[in-house]
Amino acid sequence: MSPKICIAQNPDADALLDREPLALVIGMLLDQQIPMEVAFNGPYKLFTRLGKLDVHEIAEYDPEAFATLATTPPAIHRYGGSMAKRVQALCQFVVAEYDGDITAVWKKGKPDGKEVLKRLKALPGYGEQKAKIFLALLGKQRGVAPAGWREAAGDYGLADSRRSVADVVSAETLAEVRAFKKAAKAAAKG
Repeated sequence: MSPKICIAQNPDADALLDREPLALVIGMLLDQQIPMEVAFNGPYKLFTRLGKLDVHEIAEYDPEAFATLATTPPAIHRYGGSMAKRVQALCQFVVAEYDGDITAVWKKGKPDGKEVLKRLKALPGYGEQKAKIFLALLGKQRGVAPAGWREAAGDYGLADSRRSVADVVSAETLAEVRAFKKAAKAAAKG
């Protein structure tokens, strides 16, 4: 059994992330230039406004109306308009490439960790680092552990680390990840 998600630090948002893989993928997409718990609350905001998170509905939504939905306070992101476009592009890609099944990214054909990483990097809005972090999140918190996933995730796949959202399982681990990031940033400047 996978642990309960505790990234958004909001029981309702975390419950959505726990049961809806699309919410988790969207949260990771939004995780840039804002605190991670704010990013992972974004899918819950969409869910409350749409009544559900449906990849087909989001993909087909009128772009202007979806941008309004995403930017209505509280917005899904500090840059809600541009992130609305990214969320729609992600959903359109999943519909086109995986028939709307986001879990096919890590399940279709029983891929190894290297292949899952390749598929994650192909998602709109996901680069190398985001894909590695999400692969580590899948392995550490969702029980998705294809052969070689830790190696493919790099340092994010290390057991008992506190490097990224993949390691956040409580308010305490969130603080530890923040401290690690702050120290890494200071070391890079120094």
